[in-house]
Amino acid sequence: MIYQRLVRPLLFRFDPEWTHDQAIAWGAAATRIPGLLRWASRMHGVDDTRLNIDVAGIPFKNPLGLAAGYDKSGRAVAAMASLGFGHVEIGSVSAMPSAGNPKPRLWRLPIDDAICVHYGLPNEGAAAVAKRLQGQRIDVPLGINLVNTNHGVCSDAISPDEILQDYVTAAETLRGCASYFMLNLSCPNTSDGREFFDAPGHLGELLERLASIPIDVPLLLKLSPDWDDAAIDRMLQTVDGYASVAGFMFNLSSRRRSGLATPCEIWNDWPGAISGSPTKDWMDRRIVSLYRQMDRRRYRIIAAGGVATAEDAYRKLRAGASLVQLLTALVYQGPRVVRRINRGLLELLERDGVSHVQDIVGADVSGV
Repeated sequence: MIYQRLVRPLLFRFDPEWTHDQAIAWGAAATRIPGLLRWASRMHGVDDTRLNIDVAGIPFKNPLGLAAGYDKSGRAVAAMASLGFGHVEIGSVSAMPSAGNPKPRLWRLPIDDAICVHYGLPNEGAAAVAKRLQGQRIDVPLGINLVNTNHGVCSDAISPDEILQDYVTAAETLRGCASYFMLNLSCPNTSDGREFFDAPGHLGELLERLASIPIDVPLLLKLSPDWDDAAIDRMLQTVDGYASVAGFMFNLSSRRRSGLATPCEIWNDWPGAISGSPTKDWMDRRIVSLYRQMDRRRYRIIAAGGVATAEDAYRKLRAGASLVQLLTALVYQGPRVVRRINRGLLELLERDGVSHVQDIVGADVSGV
């Protein structure tokens, strides 16, 4: 409550992106203070085997992770891991450095516990991120979200071959740094990343190129939430031939802003996608639909979208997700939200007489 009553009002006086940059800088600095992260881990961690879960052969201490987009270039990985997350995903990281979209590109909607994001994938590039991560050791799995480089709206058109090779170069450069790679197939905030993989053949060609490296960690695919069932079926048919693909998650949508309590005259001219509580119900429905369509013996789902309470996370797990990620809740509730959710998950398991979190995955999906 200290964060929400004292710290957040102070932080919200400043520009959102500046505040976020300071948080990452503080996290990076924290790694240089002896004993600080060990103390943070003791304060925030929830150590209970009922929350342990295995996904794609990777053991997770708990199902709650930090979503990509918070630590874009892996500057504060150890600090974020110390907050009690079961995994940390960084990025999106591209082969080449990118400045992203012009500023301003991040806005708060406090009435909705939401943010509007139009970053456009700024990051330091795969080589710089790989150099930073080499030799680092954290005690939770590290995912790296990979994407093609955003060269900016004024750049020359990029060919399909160049886009595909961008992913491959990033993956080659970051080999050995990640527990898994998340292939970002649908960035809502770049013109060449939004619909490229809608075209037949592009996904199969990317997976074929990655198979030739080879990649020795599982691949997960970050999908457009606006794909209909037919598009999901085509994607599933494509990936069935590639054993490296272990699961999926949905990205944000730049098309959906329904249900906002914030007056539209405030946000109507903002580009980008909404993240936070308003996305919750719609994302839950997308998870259920995907869980029904996919081969549940082979694939797993990572869910995000409006996770702010244990009940939110529990609902997504029961809808078919094996792991759950948050980001916006960290902005509005502060670092203690991770411990509250994990402790709350244990209480919900006890309430329902369930012995292990794995046992609730997909429990609310009928007809499977």
